[in-house]
Amino acid sequence: MKPHYLTSLFSPRNVAVIGASDTPGSIGQAVFANLLAANFQGKLFPVNLRRQVVGGVAAVATVNQIEEPIELAVVVTAIRSLPSILKECGKKGVKAVLLSKQFADSERLESEVMYEVQAIARQFGIRILGPNTLGLMRPAIGFNASNYGGKVRPGNLALVSQSSALCTAMLDWADSKGIGFSSVISVGEALDISFGEVLDYLVADNFTQGILLHVHHIQDARRFMSALRAAARTKPVVVIKSGRYEDAVTGVTHSSHLVASGDVFDAALARAGVLRVATIAQLFTAAKVLAANYRVEGKRLAIVTNGIGPGVLTADSAYDNGVELAVLTEPTMALLDGVLPRNWSRGNPVDIIGDASPARFRTAVKACLDDAHVDGVMVIFTPQAGTDHLLTAQLMIGLQRESSKPLLLSWLGDAKVSASRELFSKAKCAHFRAPEYGVEVFRNLAAYQRNQQLLLQTPGPLDEGRADPDVARARKVIVAALAAERTVLSERESKEVLAAFHIPVNPTKLASNVEEAVSLASEITYPVVLKIDSPDIIYKSDVGGVELNISNEATLRTAFDAIMRRTHQMRPDARIDGISVQPMRKRRFAREVMVGVTHDQAFGPVITFGAGGIAVEVMQDRALALPPLNDYLVNSMIAQTRIGRLLGPFKHLPAVDLDELAGVLLHVSEMVCELPELLEMDINPLVADEQGVIALDARIIVRPMPADYQRYAHMAIMPYPSHMVVCAKLTDGTPVMVRPIRPEDADMQQAFVRNLSEESRYNRYLSSIKQLSQSTLVRFTQLDYDREMALAMTCQVDSGSEMLAVARFVTDPDNEACEFALEVADQWQSKGVGVVLMSALFDAAREQGLKVMHGEVLAGNKGMLKLMRKLNFKVEPHPEDRALMMVAKVL
Repeated sequence: MKPHYLTSLFSPRNVAVIGASDTPGSIGQAVFANLLAANFQGKLFPVNLRRQVVGGVAAVATVNQIEEPIELAVVVTAIRSLPSILKECGKKGVKAVLLSKQFADSERLESEVMYEVQAIARQFGIRILGPNTLGLMRPAIGFNASNYGGKVRPGNLALVSQSSALCTAMLDWADSKGIGFSSVISVGEALDISFGEVLDYLVADNFTQGILLHVHHIQDARRFMSALRAAARTKPVVVIKSGRYEDAVTGVTHSSHLVASGDVFDAALARAGVLRVATIAQLFTAAKVLAANYRVEGKRLAIVTNGIGPGVLTADSAYDNGVELAVLTEPTMALLDGVLPRNWSRGNPVDIIGDASPARFRTAVKACLDDAHVDGVMVIFTPQAGTDHLLTAQLMIGLQRESSKPLLLSWLGDAKVSASRELFSKAKCAHFRAPEYGVEVFRNLAAYQRNQQLLLQTPGPLDEGRADPDVARARKVIVAALAAERTVLSERESKEVLAAFHIPVNPTKLASNVEEAVSLASEITYPVVLKIDSPDIIYKSDVGGVELNISNEATLRTAFDAIMRRTHQMRPDARIDGISVQPMRKRRFAREVMVGVTHDQAFGPVITFGAGGIAVEVMQDRALALPPLNDYLVNSMIAQTRIGRLLGPFKHLPAVDLDELAGVLLHVSEMVCELPELLEMDINPLVADEQGVIALDARIIVRPMPADYQRYAHMAIMPYPSHMVVCAKLTDGTPVMVRPIRPEDADMQQAFVRNLSEESRYNRYLSSIKQLSQSTLVRFTQLDYDREMALAMTCQVDSGSEMLAVARFVTDPDNEACEFALEVADQWQSKGVGVVLMSALFDAAREQGLKVMHGEVLAGNKGMLKLMRKLNFKVEPHPEDRALMMVAKVL
């Protein structure tokens, strides 16, 4: 495989340090000294206008005077010199530049210079890390291009941080705990290279087993989410965020008022399959545990102890952390009853009594580990008469090796149990001085497992099992409102949009005067509801604009006049279109919920669900998720809320129709995907009971979209592109389907590769592999459908669906071109497969706004080269490798 395009930054062979110095206390001196002290295996070239020798190494005045090619230039000079330095680097052929210095110049000067630097970098194809960054460290290869003055140990964790100050604090903390790193990357202001591309490199980095991320703000949510999801599929990622309460969610609806930006960030990380923590200590602890392959299948914890006091305190901690205490099965209880003293606790926590022998500990812990209702075990040892801490510790180490479930160990005390703690450390067991820290780790393991399940969900924009929405009808309503320079749809308009997406609504008719209201009420039949209709009033109840359960004409006339009077008193400036008349829905067993949409500045649309009614902001009962949604994600949202517990059978109330309720959330997801103009929405209340659901009130806020808007560009997570699914016929008449690959295609993709001939596998992968590695298989089948696309051609055979070919592309960093690959099963070659599949791939690339598709083909692969020429690719020899041909096509 080709080296990653950021290899010149992360693993350079020749490095120039522009501004290298011997002046004590200077950044130039610190950076160059660190590079020398780290025992860098490449060549270092100090560049200094005034000195001929720096740090004992011969220096030159400019980078152009260096005879050898330079891959990376570390620049530590004043800001005003950057444009001229970038031009010199460009002419020299430098691939990457690290702007290590912290600039203290005026904001205006920095902005002007950086704009010029960006333009020069684009002109010469230079990638930039920084400015205002601590630097870049790769301890595993002896590379330290930073001004950090402390010690950094080599290890298997990568640390990526936006803050230089926080980065130095984390490095100092890590060194005191003996934690090492494969890479330390301070991205600074991310003028060019940001989180997305750094994560992309770390995914392929063999030195990195886990990734730690400090985030303050996100510039490109789509790129961030895409890279984060790709990383989390193969390596554990743990995130700590600063600025949690800097609110990026603004709006006028209840849905917006209920959501904080920190909540949206949590929801985004959950969908990305990563773990978020609150403290630096949690960051490193979680990363170490995950990198050591500790995993759980759920959140049910068993506690085994020889002291009921510590056991109950640990149970309290579990409750506080949202960890479920496991309910032991009857066989486990029977086993424990037969081997434990008669006065054992007979429940969880499992108190095996103070004088517990090592064998008693082992028996109880083994029984809990073997219980199907237990996902992990917390073992708490207290040194009492008759106990043996060291032998018990040895037995626990043996049990951990036998079980795939995590065993969390807490030997209470200090000097008496120190030998056991040393034993645990040598065996790399998860042990804690206090059990509550172990509970915290178990909670994080359970959250990580849940988030990994969320990561696997790849819903499309439209729910395949339900009727297609009338998108044109909904858009017509929105376009009309925007043409009238209105962004707030009336209740009638909002309900029409909902109805277009098959969401049941309470019909609404507008009366401009009381006589029309009387006539409409007669048509509808009493009882009815009256509501003020005004584009300036979002919450009708706030102005006394709602009257319920009107049973006759006389009451209606009184209510109509009262609503108008109250509204004029409280909002004399409001435009009033009239009063709407609706049927009064009386449902004995109804629960009121709210479904909404809000907008986050970074992550775009967010869907909310929770308790409904007029007190929603007081109740604060809501769950949220980034669209698109599917059944799994919808059910997960409902389960997170308090109202969700009341939707099943409850006292005299029958269960609500959960399928219908879930259907509303799925339809709202469809709305968010297909209507980018939709900015905010409240469906409140949405009444749900055993008969189904109905929206009694709704309000939608819209916005105009730019003319050059690309489909789904408003979303942080690209939906599964179901519109790319097409049916076709091969030249021999075989019916086939072309569709984007899904995660569940992993087995079919692996079988496809295994069944290729050795020649075909070599032509595709440039190696003699027999099958794909697990990490490659994950990368090939779990896509973001944005930076990368893979289309599979399948046909139906007696045994099910068979994969005939796969074509894929990955977008280049410039977002204008992409690199493609194509593989066709041997028995399906020369049947028109390549033409059909590549044509679909061209369409997918054009839809992403890409202009050029390119690739590399073995010179001996005559069949592929023939196809390339047939598809109007330009074919020419590779300038660096005679065994390869370069192919490119303008899209």
